[in-house]
Amino acid sequence: MRLLVVEDDPDLNRQLATALIDAGYVVDRASDGEEGHYLGETEPYDAIILDIGLPKMDGLSVLESWRRAGRVMPVLMLTARDRWSDKVQAFDAGADDYVAKPFHLEEVLARIRALLRRSVGHAKSEFLCGPVRLDSRTGRVTVDGAPVKLTSHEYRLLSYLMHHSGRVVSRTELVEHLYDQDFDRDSNTIEVFVGRIRKKLGVDVIQTVRGLGYLLAAPTEGRS
Repeated sequence: MRLLVVEDDPDLNRQLATALIDAGYVVDRASDGEEGHYLGETEPYDAIILDIGLPKMDGLSVLESWRRAGRVMPVLMLTARDRWSDKVQAFDAGADDYVAKPFHLEEVLARIRALLRRSVGHAKSEFLCGPVRLDSRTGRVTVDGAPVKLTSHEYRLLSYLMHHSGRVVSRTELVEHLYDQDFDRDSNTIEVFVGRIRKKLGVDVIQTVRGLGYLLAAPTEGRS
């Protein structure tokens, strides 16, 4: 999952990015409204953390512009203000959730997990596909109850497919949502990671749809 943090306080920006990266997300960062607005308009983020009080362009204006342009990614607003009227303004501008400063990083992580689940129509932190279970809260993957050890890159790829199970996910979409802007998009890294995940899971849940991408679906009777 690829996230954007738009926060002008350098320490808080860094703390948020570090916590999100440690939780297994790919994170881009912006320190003012104009830069954040541009990235949110041009890059395919799964969710965005957006401060209201930003230089150059305030967060509410950034969010309103994204929504007018049809950008529907979940947005979690951050603000030092805690008046109910500010919360109303944020939600009316198109925010999906709201956190007042100061806050605990664990709360932000929990809210981001919830936004990502809801964005794909899933209510629980656990994702199931046949015998494969992924807990987005703990980062734990099991097959028939047995733990499976994945690298951070492998976990991110499997997690994205689990969040979007039942539909074909193209290689381009995986690259855009799992890696930052500097990733070599002509490499065969996705194919390599898919092969490794299949081997570690030991069950046939990731199907290759020739010319289109990958489909995560529970194995059916008779499939090898």
